[in-house]
Amino acid sequence: MDWKLFADLAEVAGDDEPSVRVGDDATVRDALDALIDAHPALAERVLDDDGTPHEHVNLLRNGQRAELDERVDAGDELALFPPVSGG
Repeated sequence: MDWKLFADLAEVAGDDEPSVRVGDDATVRDALDALIDAHPALAERVLDDDGTPHEHVNLLRNGQRAELDERVDAGDELALFPPVSGG
C-alpha cells in the first residue's frame, strides 16, 4: 500500500512516499497501523491516546476523505497531511 505524507509528517517518517504491506482484505485502519508500525515516530503526530487519528490530521484515500473501516485495494493511494494554514 502506497502512502503520501506531507509537511512535517514526511519529515517525522523520514520518507514522503512510504509503502507498507497489508493483507488482501485490508482496511484503511490496517494500512494506517502498518504505517505506524513501520514509522513509530508518526504515532504521536497522527494518533490520539485511544489510537484514532487526531481530528486535525487529514486522511485521504484516492484524494477523498477516508473512513478507517473502508477497504483498500492494491492500487489505492493513501495520504496523510496536517492542517493547512495561511493568510
